[in-house]
Amino acid sequence: MNAPRHYLQFKDFSRAEYDYLFERTRWIKERFKRYEPHHPLFDRTLVMIFEKASTRTRLSFEAGMQQLGGSAIYLNTRDSQLGRGEPVEDAAQVISRMSDIVMIRTFEQTIIERFSEYSRVPVINGLTNEYHPCQILADIFTFIEHRGPIQGKTVAWVGDANNMCNTWLQAAELLDFKVHVSTPPGYEVDPEQVGCARTDHFVRFDDPMDACRGADLVTTDVWTSMGFEAENEERMRDFADWQVDADMMRVANPDAVFMHCLPAHRGEEVSAEVIDGPQSVVWEEAENRLHVQKALMEFLLIGKVEGDCA
Repeated sequence: MNAPRHYLQFKDFSRAEYDYLFERTRWIKERFKRYEPHHPLFDRTLVMIFEKASTRTRLSFEAGMQQLGGSAIYLNTRDSQLGRGEPVEDAAQVISRMSDIVMIRTFEQTIIERFSEYSRVPVINGLTNEYHPCQILADIFTFIEHRGPIQGKTVAWVGDANNMCNTWLQAAELLDFKVHVSTPPGYEVDPEQVGCARTDHFVRFDDPMDACRGADLVTTDVWTSMGFEAENEERMRDFADWQVDADMMRVANPDAVFMHCLPAHRGEEVSAEVIDGPQSVVWEEAENRLHVQKALMEFLLIGKVEGDCA
């Protein structure tokens, strides 16, 4: 039995593989919009394990697997033996013998790494504290749809150096674009966690306005991510000057787009004027989780499909 291919961080794939995935996503999305069936994963089963609650992750994976002809099973750690102390390694052995692919949305990256080590089937990171590769996959595809190739462009990240920021930095090194990062003091990027070999794709700015200057894409996330609720009041004070507003969008390139992985808190990390404004592509960005993950699951289970993308 060959070792399965997993998707735990953005850097797990090569640039050529991402080129394929983006083109494959375009093809799959076009068929979806034309209501044309596409069932390459007929009779395959996806198991979705949630330790962190979600709307978009569950909906996009569950609907996506069904649209590919397979079925999806939802497991919450509170309702399974994982929540009663069963070792992750044991769960991986059992679950992977009864399914074809597994998606996990959890806290520490080490949990998903331990699971994948003992899994007989591909494992996808649906989100951890450290990384969110599926979301950045959707974000980059959305940018390509609206503005063309991301190579050589500039992404401005305003806010916490969280799992989204870490994944943007990995993507920048792999796909050759630049990320301007502005975080409040004490919330800076941890280069070791990002795991990037070089820093020429990353520039840090104390002032978020400077980070947005000349950017092609401006993006942010909530100030308090899941698991950090105890810090909420402190974060509200620390991040007060890091709201993406109309002034920040004005110093970006005229055709810059705004993205947010959602859910969003208008009046906190982003103003209503921006997220509901003409430069916002957040709804297309959310929809594209469905399409990129369909391409991802197809790729992990059956490999590259020759001919169809032409």
